[in-house]
Amino acid sequence: MTTEQLINQIETKKSFLCIGLDVDLTKIPQHFLETEDPIFEFNKAIIDATHDLCVSYKPNTAFYEAYGIKGWQSLQKTIHYINEKYPEIFTIADAKRGDIGNTSSMYAKAFFEDLQFDSVTVAPYMGKDSVEPFLTFENKHTIMLALTSNEGAFDFQTNPELSGINGRELYKQVLETSKKWKNSENLMYVVGATKAEYFTEIRKIVPNSFLLVPGVGAQGGSLSEVCKYGMNESIGLLINSSRGIIYASNGIDFAEKAREEALKLQQEMKQIILNK
Repeated sequence: MTTEQLINQIETKKSFLCIGLDVDLTKIPQHFLETEDPIFEFNKAIIDATHDLCVSYKPNTAFYEAYGIKGWQSLQKTIHYINEKYPEIFTIADAKRGDIGNTSSMYAKAFFEDLQFDSVTVAPYMGKDSVEPFLTFENKHTIMLALTSNEGAFDFQTNPELSGINGRELYKQVLETSKKWKNSENLMYVVGATKAEYFTEIRKIVPNSFLLVPGVGAQGGSLSEVCKYGMNESIGLLINSSRGIIYASNGIDFAEKAREEALKLQQEMKQIILNK
């Protein structure tokens, strides 16, 4: 999927919602456990109930790898179902990969060619040669961790003691350096919603890039604050919500309740887009 196609979907649906498909078998409705593939059947129901309200789905691969080969097969079936039935949806493999060049090439091949995801999240700690292999794939996107919303993010990302000679926090140095890499136009960035005050500084460095923003909803991030400081002319945001949508209910009305929660966010996004 090209960036232009993603922007068109945002304009058409009046939404920049990404739904995280982070399936925990202890939290889904119990009747799914009687099916041959509980994870896929749960995902399928969530997707069918919400696909018109969001522009992206983001399975976190840990929730599939934890169940071994069966979990990986569920992931394959999920992404195949989205690509076949709802090809307009932008898919994100939240895998946080990143290793030496030849290993990264294999990771990229796995997610872009085999599974046919539109994008994958990567960790930049090992630098250019660990990220550039992902960037070589045409019309695929690499979503690099920039400023995360977890407590430990302060250990490195914003720690003033780690500022370079120019006094720039590490996350700013990461953003600036990544712009120099080959095919950097295929980069997007992860920026946590619980750090809304940082968005102004981030937009000074990457004004035109898409930002994947987790942390709205269950983690307490504010949609209006994120949009106030992080939105650009093309919206430029994918706001992720996982638990707040997919676990809105664990009863037989789970899909209906998931849709209700997704609709609340979509309607808020619609108003933000119309008032932009």
